Parts: sequence; C-alpha cells; structure tokens
Amino acid sequence: MAGDPSELSDEVQAMHKSWGLVDALMGGTAAMQAAGEELLPKFPDEDKDSYKCRLESSTLLPAYSETVKNMNGRVFAEPLTLGEDIPAPISEYAQNIDNQGSNLQVWAQGLFKSGLSHGVAYALVDFPPTVDAQGNQIVRTRADEIATGVRPYVVQIKSDQVLGWKSEARNGAEVLTQFRYMESVAEADPENEFIEKRVCQIRVLEPGSWRTFRKVKTSDKREAWAEYANGKTSLPIIPVVAYYTDRTGFLTGKPPLMELAYLNKKHWQKQSALDNMEITALVPMLALFGLDDDPSFKMTVGSNVATKLPKEGDMKWVEVQGKPIELGQASLDKLEDQMRMAGGKLLQPQQAGSKTATQAEEEADQDLSPLQTMAEQLEDALDQILQLFADWMKIPEGGHIQVNGNFSPDFAPETTLPLLKGMTDSGYLSEQTLFREVQRRGVISGDLDWEEEQQRIADQGPALGAL
Repeated sequence: MAGDPSELSDEVQAMHKSWGLVDALMGGTAAMQAAGEELLPKFPDEDKDSYKCRLESSTLLPAYSETVKNMNGRVFAEPLTLGEDIPAPISEYAQNIDNQGSNLQVWAQGLFKSGLSHGVAYALVDFPPTVDAQGNQIVRTRADEIATGVRPYVVQIKSDQVLGWKSEARNGAEVLTQFRYMESVAEADPENEFIEKRVCQIRVLEPGSWRTFRKVKTSDKREAWAEYANGKTSLPIIPVVAYYTDRTGFLTGKPPLMELAYLNKKHWQKQSALDNMEITALVPMLALFGLDDDPSFKMTVGSNVATKLPKEGDMKWVEVQGKPIELGQASLDKLEDQMRMAGGKLLQPQQAGSKTATQAEEEADQDLSPLQTMAEQLEDALDQILQLFADWMKIPEGGHIQVNGNFSPDFAPETTLPLLKGMTDSGYLSEQTLFREVQRRGVISGDLDWEEEQQRIADQGPALGAL
C-alpha cells in the first residue's frame, strides 16, 4: 500500500501547536531568537535592520525551563528505590539502563523532564537482533546473552521524533498496532575512514515486526521514502511506554505548565520592548527650529563646535521621559510574580470539591499536589518499562520502583508569612517586598498594585485602634 511514512498524524499535529513554543522556551535565548517574528512580532513601521538589531539584543528570562529544572530536582531529591521484587538480572541492567552508560536514576530524570515540559514523553524498550546476517540463531540461553552482550535496553523517543501511530480497541482497552518515529543513525563514511555520517530514517514498529525507511532518488530525480530494512521481533506487542503528566487521550498530552509558557512568551516580548525603549532614552535627539529648506546649510554637532543658525533659529535636545520606562519595569515585575505563581501551583495540593474545615484537616495528608501525582505516574511508567525488560527476557515479573521526591511547598503561607512579617517589623524587609511575597504565595490577588493599595489605605483613614 502506497503512502508517505513521514506524514504527521492529526494527533501529533495538534500537539505540535503547543510544542513549538515549549521547545523554544526550553532552548533558551538562542532558540527564541531563531523563532523570529513568530514569537517576537515587529513593531508597526519597524524596518528590517532595526528589527534584526532588536531581536539579536533580546534576552530570555528562563522562567519556564528553570521551573521544569527545579521540579525535576524535587522529584529526584532522593535516589529511586528499586523494589525487592525486581529480578537480579534487571537490577544489574538498571546500572546501565540504556546500554549507553546511563543508570536508571539519570535516565528517568530525562524522561520526567520531557514529560513535564511537553505533557507526554515516550520510551521504547528494544532488544538487539538475536540472529546473524545468515539467519542463524546466536542467542539461545542466558549465558549466550551475557557472552554476546545482547540484552534489552530502553531509549527515550523525543517529542519531535514522533510521527504518528495507529491503535484499535480490544476488550475495552486501546491497543497500539503501529508506531512511527524519526531517528538518526551513525554510519561509516566510505570516503573518509576517520568520520561517521548521520543518516535520517523512519522506523515503523508493529506487533512482532519492524521496518525502516530511507530517502531515495526517484526516476524523475525527486526524493521519496522507500523501505530500507525489516525484521521480526519476539514480542506480540509494540514495546512503547507513554509517560503522561497531563493526559488528553491515547498517547497524547498537553504541557501542564502551558499558562506559564504563555506568560514567559509575554515577558520575552515586553522585555524586548522595554530594552529598546531604554536604548532610545539613552540617546537624546537634536531638534532644530526656524530653518528653511536651504540645501547649502550644513551643521556639525560637537562639544567644541558652534553652528551659526538663522536669526529665528533654535535647537534643543529632546529626551524621553522616564515614566514609561518605570511603568514598563513595574509591568515586568508583576509579570514575573505571576510566572512564579503559575509554576508554584504544581506544589499546591489538589482538593476535590468543597470541604468543611474539619474535613480539610482530616484529609490534608491525602490531598496530592500535581507534582506528587506526576511522580506516581512516573513510577507506573518505570514499572511498565521494567515489565517489558522482563517480557524480552521471558521473566514473569519485572518488579517495581519507588520515587522519593520532596513535594513540600517552599512558599507555604502558614510557615513563611510569620517569618516575613517579623523581618518587616524588625526593619530587615520593606513593606513593599512583604506585599509582593504575599502575592507570590497566592494569599492576595496578583492583580493588586502596591501604589494603588497604598492610596486606598490613605483614603480610608486611620484604623480605629490608632485614634
């Protein structure tokens, strides 16, 4: 059946709409600059050179990527615990889980990071061929596996590698029947023995088999994808595991920090505008008055140069007033507080429905924060990976893993606000800083403005106790 294996499925295309911004934010300033007008629109009537200069001087506050990094550190605050039910051979493989030298602790951090930033991450548990080029079986026993180094291993499939999949419902469960992704493989360069070349190919996985496709020249000198290799596997399933942090469907998810991503994009644009405004303010403009259109008139401006002007002529330096810059900086400060709150919500316990004070106190220990839920989902994904190891090795049980994270909020109001209030009363912290810290903890609305609130306090007069 003809078709293009590189075509993105509808589900993947839908996820790419949010992944584009996420990838740029995770890539830092260079990636944001590379996105150009898509993430940093031109000003009205801004010429090409001016825009290029502004774009190249813009810098990103890495709020999104730092939040992902900090949350990753919390989930892996302590080493993973391998359950006693994990078979000894699989426990040994955990020290080199990907067959590239990464232990399970390190590899799992990469999976969580991708899952948190993109909403879903994918892992493939693979097994090298057990037959040689002539079709002879080279691995028959556990001793053969050890001698040849043939063993199961896991690799992460990045979000931008995934092309699509097919599935069907069986006995009430969604079963994966095909999975396609792009990969890059290293091959020896026939023209240079000292280097390798990277070749892009598409891998198509189906239950019990695999195929790869590479680009070839057609008769009309165009390029098309053609089958390059194929083979059989010993598993009746596709050994792909999806790790979700915000699941939207089968193998699909959305970034749980998407609102933070939008705020970070807004900050990128506002910071660029403010920087441009400050540069303009630092360079005053010379305005001339009373000049006619005499083309012979020439003027030189310098510290020791005087220019003869017409009798009614005048010249003045025009400078930008500082108020717009102050307002712009205040807006950025407010935006940064909103970003802190958006990222910090991962640590706030999720409560189902309204509860009485007594119920809330009794059930406090049962309420999980979104980050704790993500950690539990990571445990499930890792357990599935271990089970696939066991399936490849024909072992009944793969065992279980425990994630030992630190999920205590840094900004819990009940523990930190008394300390901050004491610092303010002792003169070690300003009242304005206290106001902002209270906003960061979500105790008062982030829309409140310090100056406006001070005016409201002044307008309402002294409190009764102060009379």
